Amino acid sequence: MLKTLIERLRNGRATVDFPKRPIVMPPHARGIPVLDPVLCRGHGACADACPTPALSYATDGESWQWRLDLAACVMCGLCAETCPTGAITIASDDDLATRNRFDLVRQTIFRADGDAAFEVDELATRFRERVAATLRRSLHIRHVDAGSDNGADWEMSTLLGPVYDVQRLGIDFVASPRHADLLLVTGAVTRNLAPALWHTYDATPEPRIVVALGTDACGGGVTAGSYATAGGVDRCIPVDVYIPGDPPRPWAIINGLLLALDRREAAVRRSATSVRPGGPRARRP
Repeated sequence: MLKTLIERLRNGRATVDFPKRPIVMPPHARGIPVLDPVLCRGHGACADACPTPALSYATDGESWQWRLDLAACVMCGLCAETCPTGAITIASDDDLATRNRFDLVRQTIFRADGDAAFEVDELATRFRERVAATLRRSLHIRHVDAGSDNGADWEMSTLLGPVYDVQRLGIDFVASPRHADLLLVTGAVTRNLAPALWHTYDATPEPRIVVALGTDACGGGVTAGSYATAGGVDRCIPVDVYIPGDPPRPWAIINGLLLALDRREAAVRRSATSVRPGGPRARRP
């Protein structure tokens, strides 16, 4: 015990100051794909290489549409590697937590006239005022593994360690859903675990928050469309906050939890861009 105390005094404080001070990402950290419309020529090779339904490409001969769904993106980087014109790069941004599923969509429409009809999708937020008043400074989480690959689970487990220490933010984990304010769900929801998720959701008292953690939970991941999975948590129960990533980094998880408590604003919004093929970028609405 004495040796342990001496070692801790020698090493000093291990806990980071996040979220007061942002985490500086390494220069080559892999994050989300970013499209440069000026370089895109509509080959569609990126969509063919994507292992999930995250990237889609459609054309009618005169125009084409490039669409990225971050809820399904596993951040593998294959799209950037296969793009023949180098129009796709991998950014290190990983602050992707949002309340609106459609905020995770990136859409670019290439047309000869450069005009596009922008779609607006809004989902009603549930219990936000009540949650903010009741849970703002104290949050108890029940983790539900609905068939994950344990990637997001491992990142989540670091929140209770000395480096991130979410308990300093008033956030803690509990063993029973009856004591929980928030369900943190990982996995694409396998067929055999769907009933357990339903029962856990019903056992959680209101006002309750549901957070989908990881790409599998947000959009199904590589198993989306399989007979064995539901394809995401929101196919089974209502979801209040989505935290994509495969897996999301610990500070991205903390940002998502603070977003669920209305202690921060979402950093990601749905975007749709219309450009002329090979021409300058159009302004976003």
